Amino acid sequence: MKKSLLGALAFGLATSTSAFAQTEIQWWHAMTGANNDVVNRLAEEFNNSQKDYKVVVSYKGQYADTLNAGIAAFRAGNAPHILQVFEVGTATMMGAKGAVKPVAEMMKEAGEKFDPNAYLPAITGYYSTAKGEMLSFPFNSSSMVMWINKDELKKAGVNEIPKTWPDVFAAAKKLKAAGHDTCGFSNAWASWANVEQLSAWHNVPMATKANGLDGFDTEMKFNSPFHVRHLQNLVDLQKDKTYDYSGRDSKSEGRFTSGECAIFLTSSGFYGNVKANAKFDWANAPMPYYPDVAGAPQNSIIGGASLWVMGGKSANEYKGVAKFFAFLSDTDRQARLHQESGYLPITKAAYEKTKASGFYEKNPALQTALIELTNKEPTENSRGLRFGNMVQIRDVISEEIEAALAGQKSAKDALDAAVNRSNQILRQFERTIR
Repeated sequence: MKKSLLGALAFGLATSTSAFAQTEIQWWHAMTGANNDVVNRLAEEFNNSQKDYKVVVSYKGQYADTLNAGIAAFRAGNAPHILQVFEVGTATMMGAKGAVKPVAEMMKEAGEKFDPNAYLPAITGYYSTAKGEMLSFPFNSSSMVMWINKDELKKAGVNEIPKTWPDVFAAAKKLKAAGHDTCGFSNAWASWANVEQLSAWHNVPMATKANGLDGFDTEMKFNSPFHVRHLQNLVDLQKDKTYDYSGRDSKSEGRFTSGECAIFLTSSGFYGNVKANAKFDWANAPMPYYPDVAGAPQNSIIGGASLWVMGGKSANEYKGVAKFFAFLSDTDRQARLHQESGYLPITKAAYEKTKASGFYEKNPALQTALIELTNKEPTENSRGLRFGNMVQIRDVISEEIEAALAGQKSAKDALDAAVNRSNQILRQFERTIR
């Protein structure tokens, strides 16, 4: 009888444990500061909304660190279910055969409602095949904008927010004269600002084959006279810190919120940190342009990241991921995410809801990136980028920009070297995916 009772209790306990066991969904990300809080809250809200799945978030460092960690984990057989990958890692993920599960395919197999047409085309096109099949799930999409310390511009006698590059140079000189000894203006993300976005915004090709979107056999060409002129301008202004270089990634963004740099180009996704930390009157504006370049400004390209689903997981795990993505796509949730984080709304419905509410009239800073992205119909030069091993290419570009700014190379020699080295990386990537 005792044995029967113990057996029954053991069976009941096992049944109870099984009934309430949750399937864990590992999500590796690269968000910091206010945006890290957003990620944690999303996971918590999803976990509280149902009992079958539990999303567990893990911060893995900057974007490049997170991508490298995910690839290493896949090779070791312990990849997460969801990996946040910045936009320039798209080609690398596409070329990783078997490493990813296409989002459109996963959603269909899981039976979750999924309409690619519900998402903003300027965003989804970046993460889709030529046939329009979505490979990854857009999450924190952004573009580059110019952040402005209005108080400091006013003190320096700059009465209007600069629109063109000559305007920026003139304003920066006034800021320098007014006491900004270490920084008239600057930018984060050296390659994104001074090659990638610069090219698209001026409708100048960065590479052949529609910047790689039409084939991995693309060749770089960002050593044109236009690109050389821009880098030479930065070199000249770096000499007395009217322009001051701020690095290859986003670690330098605090130079704006601290008040050191009154003009600073970086992601529109910086909004949450600016709102929380800037103790001055601030705004943002579209990126500056050279007025003598025909047709400029064109349109900007997206930045930020998408969520890639890693391969080799069970059908039940994929069902959990699909439910989470459906949860993220909710119109009210997307509108709130956009309004709180500064990242773009990924669905048309969330954008329309935000616009109809009058939100942008009170918060114009959150519409700047959308205005840039939709400024004109995209061309082959401004649809986006898709280069294999782009993380390494960005390092090469930044390294050569740094050499020019340090006076070790001319602007032309630096960009010639960056193009040659980048093309070698592209050819190496081509060989690995054949």
